Amino acid sequence: MQHSKAQTPQSPLVSAEEVHKLSRGANRPVLLDVRWSLGDADGHAHYLAGHLPRAVFVDLEAELSAPGTPQGGRHPLPDPRDFQATARRWGINEDSEVVVYDVTNGLAAARAWWLLRHAGFARVRVLDGGLGAWERSGFGLDIGVHSPEPGNVELGWDRMPVIDIDTAANFQGQLLDARAHERYTGATEPIDSRAGHIPGALSRPTTENLDGTGRFLNPEELAASLTGAGIDPDAGPVAAYCGSGVTAAHQILALETMGIHAALFPGSWSQYSADPTRTPATGENP
Repeated sequence: MQHSKAQTPQSPLVSAEEVHKLSRGANRPVLLDVRWSLGDADGHAHYLAGHLPRAVFVDLEAELSAPGTPQGGRHPLPDPRDFQATARRWGINEDSEVVVYDVTNGLAAARAWWLLRHAGFARVRVLDGGLGAWERSGFGLDIGVHSPEPGNVELGWDRMPVIDIDTAANFQGQLLDARAHERYTGATEPIDSRAGHIPGALSRPTTENLDGTGRFLNPEELAASLTGAGIDPDAGPVAAYCGSGVTAAHQILALETMGIHAALFPGSWSQYSADPTRTPATGENP
């Protein structure tokens, strides 16, 4: 699995100011609100209480994932046919521009961005800084539900690189663990069945992709941060995993801003740790 320089027509990030300008124009983007965070089941209620005008609520558990299993992990990829039907319910057409956002600094929105890219839809960006950036810019919110007209988008699949558990266990490149560092070392494991990390993986918490306001570091700052962590994304293939394949998409999004097209291990630690034949590593060393 070789990574390549990403060939997208524009940055995968967009500012609140640009989203506001686009939303006031003739061709308004489809806005997707991925109001999800681990342990918070009230995402829809938070959406109802305030969201970007005309934004559609996205249910990460039901729409951006298939039901979890020990064999497939907590958030397997959805069925491609189901995902196309979902994208149409969101109001996405063939010629739509899509902006996704959340309240968790891109950790949930990146999953929607990645899946749309995986399904062959290139005109999707993430609101840099999320809902917080929108509000700090002085823009207003709507309440209640926005129900768009169904779209007509035709999607594919397998357009973003993916690795499976066997490839992850023997990755010939740099495998990045996007979880909190204490989960990587095995000092704590609040969710999955065993603690530690995939042998050979390098610790790269997604929080290190962001500045103090929750926006992504610029490509030069990201490159310096990766180098400081002992990671050289230009040295060979790169892949990322996390707890269940959600926040690893944030790592891939960050690399995409640098022009690096990295692979995702969808099953991530939830799949690896549930397999009794796999041996985890613990401690600071890969």
